[in-house]
Amino acid sequence: MNKFNARKITRCGQTFDSHQEYKRWLVLRESERRGEIRDLRRQVKFELVPAYPALGLRALKYIADFVYVENGQTVVEDVKGYTKGAAYNLFKAKKKMLYFRYGILVKEV
Repeated sequence: MNKFNARKITRCGQTFDSHQEYKRWLVLRESERRGEIRDLRRQVKFELVPAYPALGLRALKYIADFVYVENGQTVVEDVKGYTKGAAYNLFKAKKKMLYFRYGILVKEV
């Protein structure tokens, strides 16, 4: 279990951070099968701030739960079971950085 009491779940040879994330994956896969979305991917990394090795600083990254294309637009989704605390505040900051850097809004599910 993680700090938010979500239990990892392994299904179809893939590990999901929570049952809620797995259920969303099933819905999105069905949408892709029906042709409503395309190019469905999981755990996609976006670099928000590059690394500065001379200063000993690593890159700052955001890992999206799901990324897909709908009506020609890239959609980034993050499954959230909580909306409080330091971890959620960090997510909100990364969400803003993703929009600033790539012009993509994160859809919270």
